[in-house]
Amino acid sequence: MTRGFEIVSKYADQGLNLPYRATKQAAGYDFEAATDFTLPSIWKLNFIKVLWQLRHGETATDADLDTAAKVLKPYLVPTGIKAYMNADEYLMIANRSSNPLKRNLVLPNGVGVIDADYYDNPKNEGEIFIQLLNFGIRDVHIKKGERLGQGLFMPFLAADNEAEVTTTRTGGFGSSGK
Repeated sequence: MTRGFEIVSKYADQGLNLPYRATKQAAGYDFEAATDFTLPSIWKLNFIKVLWQLRHGETATDADLDTAAKVLKPYLVPTGIKAYMNADEYLMIANRSSNPLKRNLVLPNGVGVIDADYYDNPKNEGEIFIQLLNFGIRDVHIKKGERLGQGLFMPFLAADNEAEVTTTRTGGFGSSGK
């Protein structure tokens, strides 16, 4: 087996679909939500208050900044899926074109990178989550089975003069460095 998808064990009996290509020439595999999920609008809580204060030269309190920062964080929407691939490949997670246009949803980092050694890591079995921010005015309710993003298998190249890397992944998000 060269590359593909599996359902992580905690979702084994949940009736999830493996990622799929919607048309025969589609490059990306559509990922669906594993559960119902509410993605809150960034315009909630003290975010508007802090923007107003900053715009008018006022000093925002630490409490207001902390509350606003909580709203501006991306949310990790579970897919229940893990991906296996060759050692010289990665899975790029990209936004669906309809997310920003119809639902005001974006991937905050533009794309996600799933390394080959993320598969079956001991922390979360390599489950892929899609990071999303909701720039809309209202919360977005995502239903189990709704398409969130797309994954594309990609090769990568290493530099000629790269020092030998001997570190082994031991966890999930952020486990390969700070």
